[in-house]
Amino acid sequence: LLVFLGLALPGTQGRVIPRCEMVRILRRHGFEGFVGTTVADWMCLVKYESDYNTKAYNNNGPSRDYGIFQINSKYWCNDGRTAGAKNACHISCSRLLDDNIEDDIQCAKKIAREAHGLTPWYGWKNHCRGRNLSSFVRGC
Repeated sequence: LLVFLGLALPGTQGRVIPRCEMVRILRRHGFEGFVGTTVADWMCLVKYESDYNTKAYNNNGPSRDYGIFQINSKYWCNDGRTAGAKNACHISCSRLLDDNIEDDIQCAKKIAREAHGLTPWYGWKNHCRGRNLSSFVRGC
């Protein structure tokens, strides 16, 4: 049984993207200056929303947040279980839990574009907004 659990856990934990690799990914995808945000803003958001884990999820009662950006099933993706879901990113929520974060990036940018910033994310509002975030990108 312990051998089985040891084999099963890595698959369920997801990939934790190293900090500087995540900085490079965000820079490469044009996050610096996107809707008035910085890469440091996004790094702080990802840290407090998912701790850089591609398979992170969180139950919010009737809806659920998925993936590295914690994208919500009520508005942005379809998990097949959230009543009245909008699926504005036209994506299955399960695709936000794989190690390929290209589709996560596109949806996160759509959310930020529509909100004119990062206010939809409570992790960013509660831990990042108005703070010096330089440590999130320092040395990368």
